[in-house]
Amino acid sequence: MAENQLLQRLDGLDARFEEIGTLITDPQVIADQQRYVKLTKEYKGLETLLAATARYRGLLRDIDEAKTLLMGESDEDLREMAREELETAQAALPKLEEEIKLLLIPEDPEDGKNAILEVRGGTGGDEAALFAGDLARRYMRYCERKGWKVEVSSFSEGAAGGYKEIVLSVTGTGVYGTLKYESGVHRVQRVPVTETQGRVHTSAASVAVLPEAEPFDVHINEGEIKWDTFRSGGAGGQNVNKVNSGVRLRYMWTNPNTGEQQEILIECTETRDQPKNKERALARLRSFIYDREHQKYVDDIANRRKTLVSTGDRSAKIRTYNFPQGRITDHRIGYTIYNLPAFMDGDIQDCIDHLIVAENAEKLKEAEL
Repeated sequence: MAENQLLQRLDGLDARFEEIGTLITDPQVIADQQRYVKLTKEYKGLETLLAATARYRGLLRDIDEAKTLLMGESDEDLREMAREELETAQAALPKLEEEIKLLLIPEDPEDGKNAILEVRGGTGGDEAALFAGDLARRYMRYCERKGWKVEVSSFSEGAAGGYKEIVLSVTGTGVYGTLKYESGVHRVQRVPVTETQGRVHTSAASVAVLPEAEPFDVHINEGEIKWDTFRSGGAGGQNVNKVNSGVRLRYMWTNPNTGEQQEILIECTETRDQPKNKERALARLRSFIYDREHQKYVDDIANRRKTLVSTGDRSAKIRTYNFPQGRITDHRIGYTIYNLPAFMDGDIQDCIDHLIVAENAEKLKEAEL
């Protein structure tokens, strides 16, 4: 039976849960922050899985007891109660089985991390920059609804408004695991404000969502970082013009996967506090290196899947926004809706939910559960 196969997959989890519970109280493990964080996450995951397993075993017992009562009981009232209990338990079983199957799939270790979200205007000139600005505002509103904290790390304004490029730092619970589905090229079809003939133009903006790396995730020789300071531009009053609060770092990095060297240049003008800007520039450097060093891992996952939902090529067109028709289409899963104004105002959760369901279906098929 399917449930017996599932129970076999759950065997031994109690022992592992107890083992980890002991390990995370060991001073030597606590001193090794990388191992401690990894074990703590596994412990929490097993705690959730074992709670679902207990409910599952309880449902199976209820079903067996109700069947036994129906077979051996002559009292009609008791038989009716047994039938109701059997129907209730059997109806709840499939949903719980799916929940457990998803919990059995190893969680992407990146999903719980904070994220660096980069939006850049692509093809389309001024209109692309305006669209990049619309996307950035949309993400800020979405993050506000989720209760996440958003900080602007750096930006470059477009000539007609919007942004040539804007980098956001997003902190909260499960940020990367949610926002990763937004990575890719977003195409817009609309009449630009700069268009005098009323013609519809097609422009694009790219979105890259990177997991924010912890200090122990990558090795950086901070002594090799070259720092420059400069006066921040834009709004901020007289202080902006008098204090060298903006920071720029240069770092020569060797890709361990290819052996190639690359100079990384990062600017941060987020605050008027130079030490804070340095700290945030370092966080972006760690995330950039972590993302590149884990590209092989990302590619391996992508190669195993037929459709790339959250791990695909960042240069691929993932979504089209057609303003004349009020339509949004996500090309990865064939998702189309006609509530573009609300969508651009941050109401994107339904689309993300559909993407999560599609990716979970792929994972279940891959794991043969």
